[in-house]
Amino acid sequence: MITRRQALTSLGTIAATTLALSKLPLNLSAQPSSPSLSPMSTALRHSVCRWCYKDIPLETLAKAARDIGLASIELLDPAEWPVVQKVGLTCAMANGTTTIPNGLNRIENHAKYVPSMIERIEACANAGLPNVICFSGNRAGQSDEEGLENCAKALKQIVVAAEKHRVTVCMELLNSKVNHHDYQCDHTTWGVELCKRVGSERFKLLYDIYHMQIMEGDVIRTIEENHAYIAHYHTGGNPGRHEIDDTQELNYAAIMRAIKGTGFTGFVAQEFIPKRDALTSLREAVKLCTV
Repeated sequence: MITRRQALTSLGTIAATTLALSKLPLNLSAQPSSPSLSPMSTALRHSVCRWCYKDIPLETLAKAARDIGLASIELLDPAEWPVVQKVGLTCAMANGTTTIPNGLNRIENHAKYVPSMIERIEACANAGLPNVICFSGNRAGQSDEEGLENCAKALKQIVVAAEKHRVTVCMELLNSKVNHHDYQCDHTTWGVELCKRVGSERFKLLYDIYHMQIMEGDVIRTIEENHAYIAHYHTGGNPGRHEIDDTQELNYAAIMRAIKGTGFTGFVAQEFIPKRDALTSLREAVKLCTV
């Protein structure tokens, strides 16, 4: 089975696709909405992470996702964006160029990642995509304060392009206890402090509910107190990162109501590894998260 790290470290080539992508619509709202979504459900837009469904061809998954009521398939490389756009979906969170273990917290990485992230932002803008992911990288003995300083230094350069092109750069909060040992952006407080230091509406957090349940719990209160710094959400059942049903400990209906209560109108992406029939589980998860 492919791991999250393997899926996210696979980077596509922008040069071969930029020309074609530039002809696609810039306005996300111009993308056709799914008829499966009722007016009451449109406050939270639904997405799904591609890597969890690697055995389903992307075009097949895109058509099934559209029929279920999703508006997006995400964590895709540039060459994959037109595949989902062809069936009326978007990619709500594009793959960036950093990796989970090697990110922006190392000065020696900036010469590579600052220009490549700017290039990816430009490609996202040409394709009409709203968000692009980035990672802090692992501590590897580095203090959290030094990591904050280094990430902020890189991001202040990157957000100049993000602001120009109206694309939001999102750093994902991941757990360092079970899945991504030594990852630095592993607590909401650290991520929020980074947002404050960068000081741009075009840099926010990707709050992964599964990961933050493992690291700190208190999910609803954390979301309510920090929602201004969160641009995107991921789901996953804990323990195990499987279905978000009654086999796990999180109350996703309550969490979705809390997210909606903050006024959030962005995307919530399913990011669990199905143990049962994949599309049946996906359909059930979207229904649960439609509040």
